[in-house]
Amino acid sequence: MKTALITGGSTGIGKKLAQIHAEKGGNLVLVARSEDALKAIKKELETKYNIKVFLIVQDLVKPNAAQDVYDAVKREHITIDYLINNAGFGGIGKFHEREWQEDHDMILLNILALTALTRLFLPDFVARDEGRVLNVSSTASLMAGPLQAVYFATKAYVTSFSNAIAEELHDTNITVTNLMPGATETNFGKVSGMNKTELFKSTASARNVAEDAYNGMIAGKLDVMSGLTFSQKTMLTMIPVIPKKFLLSKVRKMQEVD
Repeated sequence: MKTALITGGSTGIGKKLAQIHAEKGGNLVLVARSEDALKAIKKELETKYNIKVFLIVQDLVKPNAAQDVYDAVKREHITIDYLINNAGFGGIGKFHEREWQEDHDMILLNILALTALTRLFLPDFVARDEGRVLNVSSTASLMAGPLQAVYFATKAYVTSFSNAIAEELHDTNITVTNLMPGATETNFGKVSGMNKTELFKSTASARNVAEDAYNGMIAGKLDVMSGLTFSQKTMLTMIPVIPKKFLLSKVRKMQEVD
């Protein structure tokens, strides 16, 4: 029986990943800020699937948050088999006009917390020579993002970081999978303000994206792309040959609030 630790495990893609893992009979460690939401999903999954769900109420933006999560797992003598770094958020607007604290916290969560948790748990995986890491990035990682400058940049980091350490582990039984979803039907759109843009007029099912992600992780895939329309897929394949100024203009217009 495998145990998966999922950050941001109470809503959106993270919650769906938790449900999928529970369906397969796996135990869970769920990390999120909302104690009420965590308790609700714990009750649901333990009752329905007869598994164990350990909760860690933690704001991963806080100092030493990743260490606190790791220490909590160790105190409970829980062995983590799958580390799923799902927590993250975005925000729309011109960089010089946005609240700096919001972008500062975005960097702390999207980059620092993900990196710290990976660094803490990975040596345990290496010692056992087994484990799976799933980092939730975005198709945004493949380009620069006017009106979401910091968010796109943080996801570019996640993709680069994930791919690099995957290769570092090439001679082990540990894999690192990078998920790059498109616009997905979660709270992300509302929180970031993206739900009012052209980009979020067509969103993918969080369950479908989570299934692609989970299956890709189990298969040890390097990258998993999910939740894209035909036009979005076409645009992504054209990125290397599209003039950069044209691409930046296109992305900006897609993210302008109606």
